[in-house]
Amino acid sequence: MDGVAEGLWELADLHEKNGEIAKSVKCLEAICQSTVSFLPVIEVKTRLRIASLLLKHSNIVNHAKSHLERSQLLLKSIPSCFELKCRAYSLLSQCYHLVGAVPSQKQLLNKGLELTASFGDKFSGKLWSCNFNSQLANALIIEGDYQGSVSALEQGYVSASEMYYPELQMFFATSVLHVHLMQWDDGSLVESAVSRCNEVWESIDLDRREQCVGLFFYNELLHIFYLLRICEYKNAGQHIDKLDAAMKTDLEKLQHARELAKELNIVNEGLRQSDLPHRDRQTLSTRRIQLEVEISSLVGPESMGQEVLEPAYFGNVKRELGDRLELAPHPIDGEWLPKSAVYSLVDLMVVILGRPKGLFKDCAKRIQTGVNTIRAELVKYGITDGTSEVDLQHSAIWMAGVYLMILMQFLENKVAMELTRSEFVEAQEALLEMKSWFNRFPTILQACESIIEMLRGQYAHCVACYSEAAYHFVEASKLTESKSAQAMCEIYAAVSYICIGDADSYAKVLELVGPIYRTIDSFVGVREKTSALLAYGFLLMRQENLQEARVRLASGLQTTHTTIGNLQLVSQYLTVLGNLALALHDTSQAREILRSSLTLAKKLYDIPTQIWVLSNLTALYEQVDEKANETANREYEKKKADELQKRLSKAYASAHHVELIEKSKFQVRRLNDTDIKRAMAGPSMKVDLDIPESVGLSSSAPRPSSRLMDVDIGKRVTRRG
Repeated sequence: MDGVAEGLWELADLHEKNGEIAKSVKCLEAICQSTVSFLPVIEVKTRLRIASLLLKHSNIVNHAKSHLERSQLLLKSIPSCFELKCRAYSLLSQCYHLVGAVPSQKQLLNKGLELTASFGDKFSGKLWSCNFNSQLANALIIEGDYQGSVSALEQGYVSASEMYYPELQMFFATSVLHVHLMQWDDGSLVESAVSRCNEVWESIDLDRREQCVGLFFYNELLHIFYLLRICEYKNAGQHIDKLDAAMKTDLEKLQHARELAKELNIVNEGLRQSDLPHRDRQTLSTRRIQLEVEISSLVGPESMGQEVLEPAYFGNVKRELGDRLELAPHPIDGEWLPKSAVYSLVDLMVVILGRPKGLFKDCAKRIQTGVNTIRAELVKYGITDGTSEVDLQHSAIWMAGVYLMILMQFLENKVAMELTRSEFVEAQEALLEMKSWFNRFPTILQACESIIEMLRGQYAHCVACYSEAAYHFVEASKLTESKSAQAMCEIYAAVSYICIGDADSYAKVLELVGPIYRTIDSFVGVREKTSALLAYGFLLMRQENLQEARVRLASGLQTTHTTIGNLQLVSQYLTVLGNLALALHDTSQAREILRSSLTLAKKLYDIPTQIWVLSNLTALYEQVDEKANETANREYEKKKADELQKRLSKAYASAHHVELIEKSKFQVRRLNDTDIKRAMAGPSMKVDLDIPESVGLSSSAPRPSSRLMDVDIGKRVTRRG
């Protein structure tokens, strides 16, 4: 009977190679359903193969799970077969992960670790121990056990070190860093994790490093997340440039590989012809070998159909050629996210760094590319125009959730960019799209509710509806548990109250900014400090406490210029300082400062700030009796004011304007109890969003993002004079 089984295995392989997955599964199931008994080992191997096929090519997770659980029972009666037992544990663990059965997954993985411990110090046992510790770490993260997760990853790191396997050490070192970034309890622990990643990466030989593309992207992105969090934007920019160049190189390779793959398909079609002359067959066979070698060199052997037994760790959507960025070798076979998601994150990082610098053309292109890519990926997970979260397969929820979060971050940056450029109608459209996604996926995108409220406040502020803006900023601060996000929303609200300009509003400003200013050194980085200094300095100026205002604003400007590099924030600081210098009758300094501010505002296409600066320059020319400059400046100011008014009128006339600014939260379709349980089940709802970039591992609860990497406050702060 062994020969029969081997024949059916080979036939199944052939069907899989031809993309006929159903036929492949039927061949294998014929062995399991046979009335003639096969050896238990043969049945186990067959069921593992069926499970692997189902996980790779379908959503039938429960069917795969049944085969694996049957394999577990059969393996209990077999004393040896260490590799088969470990493969069964690994695959079944992944099934439990996909259906959200975390307690069962943890129990199974602990049994797997007991098995590897009994195997001694052999290389294979340590490899499987790394596999189980990696999966266990993820299961513990789902339950919010960060300390337990780090402990499991550290065990994996020790095993990798004992094997003298630096690539595997790097996998665990980066994973530890990722957990620390998600649960930022101690900055020194995060810094230490970053240093270890650098040391391990440098210990890998250069030629081997070049083969670790997945680890390279993972490590670089984690470094970027860390540097953005501590506001080291210039250093982050260097890492982003490196990643962007690597992404472009890989995309060129992939495009070439796809062209070769088309030729390979044509060659294979020719070889299927039964009446093909011998010489032609020989020529085509030789060309097929050449093409396979070339494609393999470009995208790796696994893309040529030489996959190992384990499926991709996160999800079961069939991938296109070369769409994997592996983090670790077999049997871990881990990947952080699919290549399309990683590349979308790279584009997002370029946008986050480029938008505050006014690089809008490139940012708009990146945003559109990212949005298009993600929409195409979401279709693969069953998300079309009418889909909501209760319609999703459970196994698709986690990965779909990651894509949805990245999509929302692209749209968030689009809203901020369009508001900066005074393209209010375009900002409305992007914000309404965010609302639509949130309405359809309110549990998955729970963290975005605060972001949407914050952006409604930004929109209202930009169109001079300051009372409504303050309302939305305060509401946004209530919807987040992030200390940083709360502070930023309260600072935004304070600026809106300053623009209202009455005594009650000034009192509210002090209530909002005072506590932040007193605890400013408790924040990570300087983002909150620079924003608070601008708001507080502007308030002092409005209250005519000019000298104190100058000290606060000068301090904030210096930090902003040297650390953050946000041109819009610098422009806002300069405009307030120029106004201040004018009030102090320091016309020479006021002229220099205001001209610099106007240059930056023009670069950013920031019309309100241009008008603000121009009004100050007009006052300056009047003060120094420069009639010609005053007249020319006043005319230019009027031209810009007319342009802004046209844009505002268009925004006010929109059917969605009132909906966006009204003092009430968006009403979303609330799920019933059954739907909530279904949507909340499993790890997918628990992607940590304490920082925007911590996508890819699960955590105990959804947390709102603390983004807008720059500070778009104050851009309309003097519209009332």
